[in-house]
Amino acid sequence: MKDCRQFYIDGKWVSPSKAHDFPVINPATEQPIGTISMGGAADVDKAVAAAKRAFASYSETTVDQRLAFLERIIAIYQSRMDEMAETISEEMGAPIGLSRAAQAPAGLAHFLEIVRVLRHFQFEELKGSTLMRKEPIGVCGLITPWNWPMNQIACKVAPALAAGCTMILKPSEIAPLSAYLFAQILHDAGLPPGVFNMVNGDGVTVGAAISSHPDVAMVSFTGSTRAGVAVAAAAAPTLKRVTQELGGKSANIILDDADLESAVKEGVQACFRNTGQSCNALRGCLFRGQKWLRLLPRRSERPKPPKLVTHRRKAPASARSRRRPSSKRSSV
Repeated sequence: MKDCRQFYIDGKWVSPSKAHDFPVINPATEQPIGTISMGGAADVDKAVAAAKRAFASYSETTVDQRLAFLERIIAIYQSRMDEMAETISEEMGAPIGLSRAAQAPAGLAHFLEIVRVLRHFQFEELKGSTLMRKEPIGVCGLITPWNWPMNQIACKVAPALAAGCTMILKPSEIAPLSAYLFAQILHDAGLPPGVFNMVNGDGVTVGAAISSHPDVAMVSFTGSTRAGVAVAAAAAPTLKRVTQELGGKSANIILDDADLESAVKEGVQACFRNTGQSCNALRGCLFRGQKWLRLLPRRSERPKPPKLVTHRRKAPASARSRRRPSSKRSSV
């Protein structure tokens, strides 16, 4: 059992304002594998205040300084890749092979890509007599789902760090252990206190507090359409920027020139590759006209139905004598 009941705020592991334990369940065994704390608005206030303080100095760091932080994160992440893969597999049920081949490496890939981009990114551009400068927006609230935890966390955290933003992360409360490990990696990389903060909790409490907080300048959310509407509504009064990916299982559209058999087989494999939890899992096939009929086996290839034999108990003589005669018999 992993004890992950503390939050990461202002460069330190701190206890929640109020104790509220929540078990983390391995979906494969349905057994608890860890415990986190469910935070509240007071915890969000502390994390946002730390991020706001840190923004004053971190937003003025040079590109070379940010690259140094990102490269240290990459090195430590690589050293803990196996641990990350195992943690993801345990918390959300991805097959360990997929977790090692895709889930854990996805997080690393985002950091590698942002380093490549940052090395050549032009933050200033002179257009005529006007100097156009791209500046960090401020404190970012990052809310992520459970199904690709490191992919979603890294694709938000890495560009925020590269841009000079500070942040508060709320990972999914049902798959939070990889985020806890991720926070340890960033701490060991030596990020300045307050640049990265993490508070666990549910969407209606911690998510709502982040989305509505007046000192959060931008919210990046990945999740359901219902929750996305709530995030947008909570963010509207403070006019903060909101970016959302409201994913859902996608249709597998098979056109006339496709190899029907291979397309269907690949679609089925894609649907269940991440135990059916990917937002782009091809849950249904769409065919033109009656093309799907070609998937049905020919009559000669169809398996014969099994014989169904009914064993009838012999009724007592008294019952047989009372039975009305029938001219029809039915059998199965």
